[in-house]
Amino acid sequence: MKIPKEMQSTYDVISKLIIDYSTEYLSKEYEGLCLHALEKLCRKRPSPLKSGRSNSWAAGIVYAIGSNNFIFDKSQPIHMTAKELAEPFGVAVSTASSKAAEIKKMLKIDYFRAEWCLPSEIDDNIMLWMVSIDGLPFDARQLPVEMQEICFEKGLIPYVPAYKNKNI
Repeated sequence: MKIPKEMQSTYDVISKLIIDYSTEYLSKEYEGLCLHALEKLCRKRPSPLKSGRSNSWAAGIVYAIGSNNFIFDKSQPIHMTAKELAEPFGVAVSTASSKAAEIKKMLKIDYFRAEWCLPSEIDDNIMLWMVSIDGLPFDARQLPVEMQEICFEKGLIPYVPAYKNKNI
């Protein structure tokens, strides 16, 4: 994604914070999602990143992506408390949390969008696969391939499960 010229220096500063943080505490998957969110925030008109501290925005981005991927759940491979997440950025938990809420709203980050889920977790995220047919909920992975194709074409599921391991 191309970063607008006037936002490049802001992007450079925040992306370095995110990359350094991800290297020490997270993973390449988290880093990729966080940088994707940063890119989208840089491209917003006007960009909200023009005001506020870079470390607050970096913490907010990591908090938003992390919370959407259950980073505060101890059963996850990568997990931490909100305090552990915020401290390395030098911000209070309340700052990281409020920035995250703002970012989630702006970018429409939620459990129902594959764009904001760790790629390795997409297959296991039941929320991405639930579809409603005549008012009844179904797991799209259990539907016939023709219906999976329709769900995919409508943008209801991330890919056609029947084709996942085939070269089609």
